[in-house]
Amino acid sequence: MKIVEMVMPPMGESIMECTVLHLLAKEGDTVQLDDSILEVATDKVDTEVPCPYDGKLVKWLVQENEVVPIGSAVAQIEVEDSVFAADHPHPLQPVEEAVEVESTAAMLEKDFQVALSRKPEAILEYSHNAEEGNPFYSPLVLSIAREENISLGELATIPGTGLENRVTKNDILTFLNHRRKKADKYVPAATSLNGSNEIIEMDRMRKMIAQRMVDSKRISAHVSSFIETDMTPVVNWREQVKNEYRKKTGDSITFTPILIEAVVKAIKDYPLINISVDGDRIIKKKDINIGMAVALPDGNLIVPVIHHADQYDLPGLARKVNELAKRARENKLKADDLAGGTYTVSNIGAFANLMGTPIIVQPQVAIMAFGAIKKKPAVIETAQGDLLGIRSLMFISHSYDHRVVDGSLGGLFLKRVNDYLENFDVHRTII
Repeated sequence: MKIVEMVMPPMGESIMECTVLHLLAKEGDTVQLDDSILEVATDKVDTEVPCPYDGKLVKWLVQENEVVPIGSAVAQIEVEDSVFAADHPHPLQPVEEAVEVESTAAMLEKDFQVALSRKPEAILEYSHNAEEGNPFYSPLVLSIAREENISLGELATIPGTGLENRVTKNDILTFLNHRRKKADKYVPAATSLNGSNEIIEMDRMRKMIAQRMVDSKRISAHVSSFIETDMTPVVNWREQVKNEYRKKTGDSITFTPILIEAVVKAIKDYPLINISVDGDRIIKKKDINIGMAVALPDGNLIVPVIHHADQYDLPGLARKVNELAKRARENKLKADDLAGGTYTVSNIGAFANLMGTPIIVQPQVAIMAFGAIKKKPAVIETAQGDLLGIRSLMFISHSYDHRVVDGSLGGLFLKRVNDYLENFDVHRTII
């Protein structure tokens, strides 16, 4: 038997730490591979962390409500010698149990100071002389409260849906949303000196999106190529199968899985578009993980990922697209759903936009946007000569990082996606 360390796994690009919400197993418990033993929160989602081994949980190295860096050790697990993986060449020696346990008040004081230290000028009032029974707030909740100027008194009024009725990230964000709506209805908007401009504070997600967009423009040399695609075969096929698909599955067949399928096929033909940059090195990805931009009800954007998209047929892609979009809008995505994307698509046609030039999701090197499908007069080439007809046309834009993707590769990849869509097999089945 040997003791190995379980580390906090990656939670998605650019996420460097998370907050431990709850320890789901006790020291001494027998744990199994993929058992959820830890619940954590990031800026994006609350999620459960699975155990990487079969064995016995010897010791927790973290506490509830502690902010933990990604990649740091969180637990010690005793495993069989045969389970001991090659990436753990040196077994850990058992350590003595801690004999001193902090009181709830002391933990609350320490955790609040962690959140407070991130921005010393925080105005949120705090008293560590809390009476017994006062709620316990995680550093993540306290950080949000600090940034949104929520007093401790206001925090106490927020109903908690977490363990032991604790206030979760979703609880405080729901409170903020209701407060903003109420303020918009009853409070005059702040304006500039001339009274003509309304001042709107960014919420946390908007601040995060803004920072990442600026970082991406700073990192990548963005350039875009465009093509107009004849979607008539796809439109006609979808019109024929959509009612049957809904009847049999209870869901809709949108254009998104069809577009993703074309992108996946093109990536197989041009694998050097499926890369990332690390300093002076180019990392060629074996997996094809397609991120799809989803607009949330609050107007923000999130990008869940279809992992191993090349392993799905069209019906499978349709199910996966619908599942991820639904969970995104219900705020039920897990950290794994947002991690590991290698290429991203955005269906801006859903907003009736003809074309756009989206910003690359780092550390990827390209992103594709599909515009609205519009019926237009077009020249149709036939063996008997050219004809004028009505076709369903769509603009596609391809934005790519000119540091590593030249115009020839970016343009040829775009043309290949176009070809797969224009030559769509109208005789295929979806059920």
